[in-house]
Amino acid sequence: MKTALIVGSGLGGLTTAIRLSTVGYKVTIVEKQPQAGGRLNQLKKDGFTWDFGPTFFSMSYEFDEFAKTCGIELPFKFYPLDPLYTVNFSGSNRKFVIHKDIEKLAAEFADLEPDFAKRMEEYLKKTGKLFHDTENRIIRKNFDSLLHFAATLATVPMGHAPKMLRSMWSELNKYFTSYEAKVIFSLVAFFLGATPFDTPAVYSMLTYTELVHDGYHNVEGGMYKIVEGLLEVTKQRNIEIVYNIEIVGTQESGNEIVAVTDSAGKQWKADLFVINSDAASFRGKILKRKAFTEKKLDAMKWTLAPFTMYLGVKGKIEGLEVHNYFLGRNFEEYSSKIFKNSISLEKPYYYVNVPSRANAGHAPEGCEALFILCPVPDLRYKPDWSDSEELARYIISDLSERVGFNIEANLQSKTIINPLHWQSMFNLWRGSGLGLAHDINQIGYFRPHNTDEKFKNLFYVGSSTIPGTGLPMAVISSRLTTDQIVKRYGTVR
Repeated sequence: MKTALIVGSGLGGLTTAIRLSTVGYKVTIVEKQPQAGGRLNQLKKDGFTWDFGPTFFSMSYEFDEFAKTCGIELPFKFYPLDPLYTVNFSGSNRKFVIHKDIEKLAAEFADLEPDFAKRMEEYLKKTGKLFHDTENRIIRKNFDSLLHFAATLATVPMGHAPKMLRSMWSELNKYFTSYEAKVIFSLVAFFLGATPFDTPAVYSMLTYTELVHDGYHNVEGGMYKIVEGLLEVTKQRNIEIVYNIEIVGTQESGNEIVAVTDSAGKQWKADLFVINSDAASFRGKILKRKAFTEKKLDAMKWTLAPFTMYLGVKGKIEGLEVHNYFLGRNFEEYSSKIFKNSISLEKPYYYVNVPSRANAGHAPEGCEALFILCPVPDLRYKPDWSDSEELARYIISDLSERVGFNIEANLQSKTIINPLHWQSMFNLWRGSGLGLAHDINQIGYFRPHNTDEKFKNLFYVGSSTIPGTGLPMAVISSRLTTDQIVKRYGTVR
């Protein structure tokens, strides 16, 4: 029986492990943290429970495909969100409720975009065609060479080509006139760690996945139920997971890795290795590749870093739904300057999740659990986070004012995780929350490959390899990586 060692137990690592066990491999996972899940994790403290990172997901059918391929029942339950989320702009008590139903959505913008329904339907028709013309050709596919990638791109209808050259914001400008509509329907780019001003217009198809194609989903009992369910499957499959193990080196023989070495000097041997750590920084920090030196990694485009807070609050906050965005009135200036730390964070843009609204057990009776995410500059541009408490005060004060509830006076628990923490916990390059950005030069074949350039038995899965960032992308990535392994080594059974 061939053996596989997976470094990291994020969603990509866990789903790859189960896929490999399905085709007969003996799998072991080593994990740096004392708990599985990577960024898809959970924090419990002072009687409160929070999802640590992701709080909803799209493209649920990718989980269904995974379960069917592996011959299992999906080990968690999820349900669709509708409404999806709310949005508030500073200086206004107005709250936009984002419905999937176009007529209800149009009513939210009736005074700003009188013909909103017609414009949105046209926008969704175009973005839907783009999605369906590229999903199986580009997103869910491995590429063996640049020629293969180019040939595949040539099969995509030429009418989509201009979207590679213009920005998501310029695409929205073609359909909507109001500031509010353009900002709201570009949030999917901003809170994935990029801005709509430098994200290619092809990613406008994410609005289609939000509103029409499957939408967003939550998990019964919280997002960490995904990990807990997958861990049950790993137990059934005799997949061993060893915690508190950080891999810091490799042992090589010719064009193969024979072992990886942990921080205590122990060697972990296997027939093949899958890296669920960041695919770009692993090549640089561990393999010392010239194409991934510190200087070259810093020159790449990375997603914004997360500044997160986990608050336990006494009382019920009526001004909040499960998923909420709080924004300013200077979106273009803010998003264009936030990457390089050239704008004040005194009036930050942030997202608030209230897990206790969806799962009562996540907070003591009469209390709320709040998760707050504020995208901030990564450590290249803001290495000093001694002002973390100050930024936390700004956000808590602003949120209190907007929802009419004194959060500070009712705090029962507070945990702050800044980019330095995120970098340390999950080996994220410069604290970048979601790995490499989806720049035109960092997608498809141009993204770090899921097969290593030198070692034939070394593979990668996760956000900085193909196809990209997000939970469904991690599940797709596990399939693409497993396909590469089976193509090279076959099935064991």
